Amino acid sequence: MRVGGFGGVDGLREWLADNDVDVLVDATHPFAALISEHAAEAASSLAVPVIQLRRPGYRAQSGDHWTRVPDLATAAETAAALGVRIFLTIGRQGVGAFAGAARPWFLIRAIDPPTGPLPPNHEILLARGPFAFDDERRLLAERRIDVLVTKDSGGPTTAKLSAARDLNIPVVLVDRPPLPAGASPVDSVAEVLERLRGLG
Repeated sequence: MRVGGFGGVDGLREWLADNDVDVLVDATHPFAALISEHAAEAASSLAVPVIQLRRPGYRAQSGDHWTRVPDLATAAETAAALGVRIFLTIGRQGVGAFAGAARPWFLIRAIDPPTGPLPPNHEILLARGPFAFDDERRLLAERRIDVLVTKDSGGPTTAKLSAARDLNIPVVLVDRPPLPAGASPVDSVAEVLERLRGLG
C-alpha cells in the first residue's frame, strides 16, 4: 500500500518499473482525470496494460428534471438561470467556478472547507456522507433550495437526487471528464477480475 502521489508521469513510470508491475488497474474517482491520464501515459511507455474501473453513472428516473452539462463553468451559468437558492454538492474544489454568480445564494456542502474564491452569498456546510433520504429532503426543504448542482460520480450516493425528485427540484448534473484515449472501461470488480484472468 502506498499513500500519496507518485510525482507525475515520470514518478509513476519509475514506480511501475521498479515494482515489476504487469497490469495497472485504474480504479480512481471518476473525476480524478489527471491521475488517470498519468497512469495511461506511464503504463503505455512501459507496454503495461491498463484496466479502467469506472462505476456506472447516475441514471435518470421518472420525475427527474436533470440538465447535463460538460463542466463546472457551464453548471454555474445553467444553475443561475434555473433558480436563486442553489445547493452545491461538488466537493471543495471547483467552487470558484460559481464565484462570479452575484445574484443566487449558495449552500455549499463539502467535507473540508473550500479553497479559492467563493460566491458572495453563501453558507458552508461541512459534513461527510453518506446521507439518508429523509435528512436530504429536510435539508432541501428547510433551506428552500430550488436547484441542486452535483457531479455524475455514480455509486450509491443517490439520496440527494431522490430528495430533489420528490420535491420537484431541478438538478444540474456535471458530466464526467473523458477517459484517456483508447480506454475501454469496465464497471464492476467482477469484470476487472475477468480481464485479469484473460491476461494471465
